Amino acid sequence: MALTKNERRNRIRMRIRKMVTGTAESPRLSVFRSNKGIYAQLINDITGETLAQASSNDKSLVESKGTKVEMAKQVGMLIAERAMAKSIATCTFDRGGYLYHGRVKSLAEGAREAGLKF
Repeated sequence: MALTKNERRNRIRMRIRKMVTGTAESPRLSVFRSNKGIYAQLINDITGETLAQASSNDKSLVESKGTKVEMAKQVGMLIAERAMAKSIATCTFDRGGYLYHGRVKSLAEGAREAGLKF
């Protein structure tokens, strides 16, 4: 029986989530990638709350044009700025079952450039 693309991604995602957790000092940077946009959240898994979020649909990014990879880098920089505003300097990266290349890699590099450590 062949797995669908989403079933395969969910298996990989659960394998990653067994190891990666977020705390208040070092939250989990969760990435979701859709066909149109990319979304990032900083999550404290102990209390189950989202500390900061950014997406390619944010009002500050809607005006800017570019490819999906360029938009992902801007989302990474935006989530890092919002994390720094809440005095969060480090996090753990959760790629959400996606391969670490393209938009996911670009988001991570943008967050690192803006000062977030993981």
